[in-house]
Formats: sequence, structure tokens, C-alpha cells
Amino acid sequence: MAKQFFTNKDGNTLINEFEGLLEHNQSIKCLDSVVGFLRASGYFTLRPFLNSINKVRILIGIDVDKYIANANSKGQMFFGAEDDVKQDYLIQLRKDIDSSPYSSQVEDGIFQMVEDLIDGKLELRAHPSKKIHAKIYLLYPEDYNQYTLGAAITGSSNLSGNGLGISQDKQYEFNVRLTDYEDVKFAKDEFEQLWAEAEGCPITAEDIKAGAIQQTYLNGDVTPYDLYIKMLMEYFSDRVLATDAQDVFDMPDGYTKYEYQSDAVIEGYQKLIKYDGFFLADVVGLGKTVIATMIAKQFCIDNGYDNTKILVVYPPAVEHNWKQTFKDFGIDKYARFVSNGSLSKVLDDNNYDYWNADEYDLVLVDEAHKFRTHTNSAFTELQEICKMPRIEPGNIPGLKKKVMLISATPMNNTPADLYNEILLFQDPRCCTIDGVPNLTSFFSPLIVEFKRLKKDSNYDLTKFKQLAEKVRSMVIKPITVRRTRTDIEAISRYNKDIQGFPKVAAPKMKTYEMNDHIADLFENSMVALVKGLTYARYQAIAYLLPEKSDGLYDNAQLISRSLANIRKNGLVKRLESSFYAFKTSIGRFRDANQYMIDMFENDKVFIAPDLDINHLYDLGLTDDEIEERLQEKAEENPKNAVFKADDFETEFIEMLRADQKILEDMCAQWETVDVEGADDSKFAKFNDLLKHELFKKDRNPGQKLVIFSESKDTVEYLQRRINRKDVLVVDSGNRKKIFQTIQENFDANYKKALRKNDYNIIITTDVLAEGVNLHRSNIIINYDTPWNSTKLMQRIGRVNRIGSEGKNIYNYVFYPSRQGNQIIKLNQIVLSKIQTFHSTFGEDNQIYSQEEIIDRNIERLFTEGMKSDKGELNEEIPFYEELRSLYVNNRRDYNRIAKLSLRSRTGRNAREVDGVTLSDDTLVFLKTNMRKSFFRSSDESIEELSVVDALKYFKADASEEKTERIANHHNHVMKALNRFQQLRGQEQVEQESQSQQAGTAMGAQVAMATNLLNLFLPEIQDQNIYQQVVQLRILAERGVITIIAKRLQRMQKEMQRGKLKHDEALSQIIDMAKKYNAYYLSAEDLKHEKETEAQIILSESFK
Repeated sequence: MAKQFFTNKDGNTLINEFEGLLEHNQSIKCLDSVVGFLRASGYFTLRPFLNSINKVRILIGIDVDKYIANANSKGQMFFGAEDDVKQDYLIQLRKDIDSSPYSSQVEDGIFQMVEDLIDGKLELRAHPSKKIHAKIYLLYPEDYNQYTLGAAITGSSNLSGNGLGISQDKQYEFNVRLTDYEDVKFAKDEFEQLWAEAEGCPITAEDIKAGAIQQTYLNGDVTPYDLYIKMLMEYFSDRVLATDAQDVFDMPDGYTKYEYQSDAVIEGYQKLIKYDGFFLADVVGLGKTVIATMIAKQFCIDNGYDNTKILVVYPPAVEHNWKQTFKDFGIDKYARFVSNGSLSKVLDDNNYDYWNADEYDLVLVDEAHKFRTHTNSAFTELQEICKMPRIEPGNIPGLKKKVMLISATPMNNTPADLYNEILLFQDPRCCTIDGVPNLTSFFSPLIVEFKRLKKDSNYDLTKFKQLAEKVRSMVIKPITVRRTRTDIEAISRYNKDIQGFPKVAAPKMKTYEMNDHIADLFENSMVALVKGLTYARYQAIAYLLPEKSDGLYDNAQLISRSLANIRKNGLVKRLESSFYAFKTSIGRFRDANQYMIDMFENDKVFIAPDLDINHLYDLGLTDDEIEERLQEKAEENPKNAVFKADDFETEFIEMLRADQKILEDMCAQWETVDVEGADDSKFAKFNDLLKHELFKKDRNPGQKLVIFSESKDTVEYLQRRINRKDVLVVDSGNRKKIFQTIQENFDANYKKALRKNDYNIIITTDVLAEGVNLHRSNIIINYDTPWNSTKLMQRIGRVNRIGSEGKNIYNYVFYPSRQGNQIIKLNQIVLSKIQTFHSTFGEDNQIYSQEEIIDRNIERLFTEGMKSDKGELNEEIPFYEELRSLYVNNRRDYNRIAKLSLRSRTGRNAREVDGVTLSDDTLVFLKTNMRKSFFRSSDESIEELSVVDALKYFKADASEEKTERIANHHNHVMKALNRFQQLRGQEQVEQESQSQQAGTAMGAQVAMATNLLNLFLPEIQDQNIYQQVVQLRILAERGVITIIAKRLQRMQKEMQRGKLKHDEALSQIIDMAKKYNAYYLSAEDLKHEKETEAQIILSESFK
């Protein structure tokens, strides 16, 4: 028998077999084939060898099992499914066209196949009743007999790129060639029988034109406008253009429905479900609380009200606001509310005011930027709550909680801060944010680079911006909903809703004169606060001898420095706030410092984090009585302890005495000042404004006034001095109690019928700088200057809100000056404030460099704040609005364009956009399941475009006509595709490298934790517990819960110090393994989605 086996090794492919047979056997004129499917690319590749062939018949075997099963289910006999089988083939062909290599050759091959069908050279049929898996190729002359040459090839190869051996992604094929007459005759007879059975299912040229080509991009180029709209549809594919679900948008009495809020609800809810969490980051005054509540209500609707439990974490200042809004929207009974300092209550199984942490399905965190430091207990507690799996999922599946982080300034934080906040709902090494599978490897080099730039005194601001832009585009943008006032004003339907925002006037700067004596004392006091005092009173643990502290006080230097700076910061603020507040504060400081000196002299130094020692002295308790109370606390917390004078470094007492001398002198000097009378020129200036300017009708139509001070002492002082019955004083102590009074008298959103005018002036600390509406007033008095632009804008934001009654917002600021109108130099004040903010509250609060601060004034600060408050226009929003407008107003056109095929394309004349000339190049839009990329490709170059640039370049009017595409169009598109693949390959290499570096640089704690667990694993006999400890190790390695590695590291250190016995450590490890086992199961529940290959979405070329 003449037979030969062959594979596709060493170039011995099916296409080479065809080439050899046809080249050396000119008598062969017929080709018959039975294949599982026919690829256009396969036919095109084979076509050049078929010029000498007169007739090609191809029988396609379609999977008819589903049609047989359908007939059987109906009790019917199955005789074939001609129409269904034909449609199946045409669907396959359409998919083939859409996924074939993007080249003019492939496209020409498809049209050649149609021409061959028309000419009769090619016949296609699909078998309507048999599932044919065989692959047979018959080559023979027209008068084939036992004396002529023929061949039959059978095996694994389909008529496709892979089957023929022409694709780059080669798969293993195994075939045999038979040339004996009996073999070829048998195969030919079988083919003829199958071909006859398929007579009723021909695939004609018209079928392919109507059923395949006309439904793909090969149907012809589209207009530039249609392509532009199709591009918008694909780019904004994850945005909902409109919704018919109205339940969540049914606003309670007293609330107004705003479209920008409705859109934020839809977009935010999508992100919440997709990513398990997101940032809601609208600027101050746009109603984040209402938006978040509406999203929570939508969650209740979808998950089932009875299946849903919500936890709201809030700053104490906004407690009433959250509870009232949830109540108004009817979801308060499905929620529990906890202040951001009381999260331990949620983790306490014995606290019946809260559901257990694993019962919550949704967690809302207001002022989320306050949880940016992973080393503090609040972050640890919150992460434990957020990551604890849902014990009873409702209609929304999955074990992971959903987390909403609410913050007006998510991008004001450092890369490390953002990383920590995202860890509240994402796992660091198993991230679901598109294109960022490993958060640790993404953020690690950025954190290092940020620290490097901060250390460079001559840093380049553009590098900071580049770093921030990478974080914003890759991570923040997909998981953030943010609207600024600029965005809302730019969209007509939004602006129509709100009827414009009030205009915020530049600060009204009022100077008050101090005589030379007061001015000298003012400036000398500032120097003493910043350069003279050591604040040793607040740094006791830093000066304990190491052998005496015995490891009780971790980070003693850092904590002490922070406490001292907090005190310095407070005194600087009070000096500027009011002379009365400052005089009161330094008196308290002097007394507290003296108490510490007295303790040294009595050889009993109390260090008690859980006790207010100064208050106990004020109550008249003796040292023995204080020590007794301290011993009681020491049983609960060993950090409460009594030390001897010799337990401290000798310089400590000297520092205390030096500070005492400065404080005594300062107090004596301020005793010469009439701080509540003639010497308070600041109040005199304010009182003059109060009487003659602040309540003028043309300036203050609502006849309401809001006064802010950072000092409670100043607030109380102003109340006494103003001495009016319509003055309402608010501080942290009474805010909650009188919240309704505040609403009745100052909230423009409060029901008109219930409004009152019992109070017209409100004096408050910054406890009212957030979470409350005061916009019946349009005037803010900054009695002391907030040198932090965020705080300034928070204050203004109380009256600059939707629904504000005044068309203009005014804010007043006071500047001190000497007699003769000489402004007192405030450089030292400003610098000291910024420095103490920086050292106390973190680098992200250092808004300006020292060089910028020197010449900083309140007007520039205001301008900076307004810029942040209004925000830059989100340039994508107008494009989204254009798409939405078409959807709402011309649904027919929208639906027509929506049906356009992927790979749609067009040609355009050369044009110029923002100074860029588009000519002889091609725009290409590529997309995977994880990212969307735009490229501009030409013969000479290839560049990736920003989204906004791409939107501008693609933009077209409906009147623009298409032109012929340039000759190199296909090459340009493939160039873009290759560049995308190259960039993705580089990215993967970088991520792997960064991940390894991150493991080395950031993994010391994790390494110590896993080593400890590995030490104990051989001792565990119980297989179930053993498995749980192994899973605990995996959690530590993945970084799912930050505290796990931290606690295990601490245990190892305590063992090394002899403070923790071996058996005790093992017991604690087993307890941890049991506690966190559910977290492991939740993490395993996460799907590991891989990025798909890039699709060509659409393209256009410019002549």
C-alpha cells in the first residue's frame, strides 16, 4: 500500500503537501474536502495552488447534536436542520472574519472565495443531519480511474491556518497520505454519499454576502461620524446611559433630585459591584452623603432588604447627618453607625449595639483618607471589618464585603496612603482592578520614587505630576467617582438642575492695629513658641533610660516628637486666634509643666496613657492617690507606670526647668495685657464690622452670619463679648444636642415651614466645618486664619452649597498690623504652622514648599483652595454627554450605529487638532477585557495616545463624508497592535521584577511571620488545624490582612525577649488560624481573570 504519515514538524505541513502534489501532478483538476470548519485565512492561503484546479467541493460538518436533542425532547424524528445548520456556518464565518489577521491579503481571500462561488469553481455545503468530525482531502483528475493518479489525505488538520500550518501559533497535527486506488476510491465514494446527503444545504455566494460579509466590517467603510459615535460606545461601554429603575431615585420630602447625583449613583454602584469597593470623591458641597445613601439603597434593593446589613463609619462631627439621611431614605433599620474612633465596638462580639462584623454586607467609610496609615489601630480594625467575609450573602453573590470610601481628596495623599486605603477592599497580590493584578508590585516603586523626590530639595514638580498621573490613570480612575463644580457647570443638564453655583468672592482682608508693646509681645511670644520651648513635658517616654522602658513604649521618639509638635501647633494657633485663648493656654501649660517638675522632686514620675494626670492634680489628689489609680490601670495596661527621677536621662529635668522659666516669664508679660478689653484691637475691628457692614441687606440677604475659630476658648470669648441673644455657640460638646436647632436656623434645605430665626449668628470651632449645611448664610468670618487651604475651603463649603440663598459668598480674614499700618511679618507663624502640620499629621499636609510659604498670603491660599474646590474639567465628560444625548434624543440613530461591527473603519481628509496635523497616519482603538488603548500610527512612528487626545482626534460631525483609506492602512493598524503587545510584554517583565523587589524591600515582616509559622507547623498533629495554619501563612504572604504579619512578627520578637513562652505562642497561632480561616476562603473565592488578547475595535486613516 502507498501511504505516508506526516506531521507538521520541520515544515512538513499540509499546505506543503498540497503544493507538492499539485506542482508535480498537472493532471489533478478536482479537490474535494470534508472539514469541521472552513477558515477564510485557510482558503486564501490555499487559493494560489488551485489555479490549475477546475472544481473545488468543500463539505463542512456542523455540530448537529443540539438539533437532534431538541427534536428528541419534543418526541419528534430528526431528519435534518438545513436552515439552522446554514446559519451556524454563517455565524462561524462572521466570527472568523472578525478574528482573522488584519491584512488586505486575508480580506482579498474572503472576496475571492465569493468570486469562486459565483464562477462555479467552488461549491460549499454543510451537512444538515450528521455531526462530522472527519477531515478528508481528495485530489484527483476529472476522469479518475485505477490507471490515473489520485490522493487522499486524512488526519487532524482542518482547512484553517493552524491546520494548514501557516499560523504563527502552530499546533501539533498528524496526517496520512494515501495514493492506492482502492483507498482513494473508498474515500471518494464516502465523500459522494455525504455530499449528496447535503444537497439541500448549499452555501451560496449570496448567503456569504448577506449572512457574513454584510454583517462584518467588510461590508464597507462607515462615515467618520458613525465611527466616532461607535468609538464613544465602546470606550464608555461600562457606563450606563440611562436607567428605568426608579426606586432608588424616588427622593424623600425635602430632597431635590439632581441628575449629576443620579449619574454618580449609577456609576458608583457599577464600580462597587465590579471592584468590591470604590472612592466617592465629589468636591465639598455636592452631596456625597445623599449619593452614598442612594447607592446603599440600591444595594438593599438588589441584595434584598432582609438580606442586607450596612455599617456606616463616620467622623463624630457628621453623625446626625448620616443617621438622618439614612432615615429619610428608609434604610436606617438596615444599618448601624459607628464613629471612626470606636471600631473596636464592632469587633466586640459581646457588644450587642452592633451586629457581628461578619454579618455586614456593605461598609461606608466617611472621611476615608483618615484611614491611610496601616500602622495605626483604626486602620487595622477597619481592614479587619472590611475583609471579614460575609457570613450570609444575599442576592448579590460572593463572600467579599462591598466597601465605599468617601473622601473629597483621594489624590491628595501619598502613593503609600492610597495603597493602604485600596487594601480595605482589594487584596494586594490578587487585585481585580483592570491591568493591575498586583497592587504591591505596582505601588512599591512609586512609593520609593515618591520618597526619593521628597528628599531632593530641588525636586522637579513635573516628576511629581507624572507619578501622580500614573496612579490616577491606572488605579484611581477605574475605582473613583468624582465630580467638580467645573464638571457640573460644563454640562447643561446638570447646570440646569442646580441653576448655577454662588460666586465665591476673594477674601476680604481686614487689618487690626496693635500698639508697639503688644506687637513686640506678639512677635516675641511667637519666637519663644517656635525656637525657645522644648516641650519636654510631652516627651517623657523619649527620655526614659532604655533599660527602664523595657520595650513598653514602641516608637517612643516618634510619639514624643508628635505630642510636642501637637502642643506647639496648638499654642501657635491660639496666639493668632485671640489673646484671651493664648493667655489661658500658656497658663495651663505652665501648670502642667510644673506638675512634672514636682513629680521629679517627689521621685514619683507618672506616665499614664490611660489617665489625665493634670486633671487628677487639679482635683486635688495626692501622689499616693494618683499612684493607686495608676496601679489599677497598670493591671489592664502595663504602659501605665510609676518611675523614679533617676530612670530618666539627666538632661530631661533641665529641659523641664528651662521651659518653666520661659513659661513663667511669658505668663507674667501677658498679665500686663488687657486681653478682654482695650488691648484686643482684633475684636474691636470685628465688632465694628459687625455693626456697620456684615448685616447690610445687599451683602447679606439672609441676615445670617457664620464665625469660625480653631479655639474653643476664643469661641466662648466671642460669645461673651458680642453679648447678643441671637448668638448660637457650637462645639464638640453640644453639636449633637443642638443639631436640629442648627438646621432650623441655618440650613437652606430645611423645610421652609419649619425654619426659624431664633439665631442669626453662629460661632463655632471647626466641628462645623464638615457635614452640616449653613447656607442660609452667605458670609463666613475666619476669626483666625486657616493656613491649610483644605480647611479654608471646608469652612466656605458650609455656605457654598447647592441651594445657597446668596448669589455671592463672602469670607473675611483678619491680619495683625502695628500702629502706622505696618503689617506684622507672619513668615514665622506660617512656617511654624506648616512645619508642625507636616511633622504631626504627615507629609500630605505639607501643601507648599518652604520657599512658596515665605511670600504666601491668604489671597493666594484662597486661590489655591478655589482651584482645588472647582477642580479641572474632566475632559471626558462632554464626550460622554454627546453620546448620552444621542441615546436619549435619537434612539434610532443610536441603535443603528450600535450594530456596526468591530473593526469598522473609515478614511478622512487631513485635519489639524490642537496644533497636531493628522495626515498620512492612522488612529487605532484596541481593547482587552482589562484596558482600552489608543494609538496613532504612521510609516515613520507609532505613539500611544491619551484618552482625551484620542477622543478629540476621532471627533467628527454628522456632515463629514468618508474618503478612501490610505494604502498603508492595514500596516498601520498591525503596527499599533504589535506596539500594544510589546508594551504589554515590557509591563509584565517590569511587574515581575518589581514584585521580586517588593518582596525583598517590603517583605521583612512577612518573612519573619512565615518563618514563625514554619517553625510551629511540624508540632501540629490535628490535620484540620494544620491546614488552617498553612492557610494563615498564605494569607500573610498575600498580605490580605495587614495585621496578620504584624502580629506574628510581634510574637516572634516577644519570644526572643523571653516575654512569650513557646506553648503560649502556639496557642495564639492556632487561635489566629481559626479566626482568619474564613478570610482565606473568601480570598480563594476570588476569580483570577487573565487579560485577553487585544481586539481591534476600530480605526481611521487620514490622507
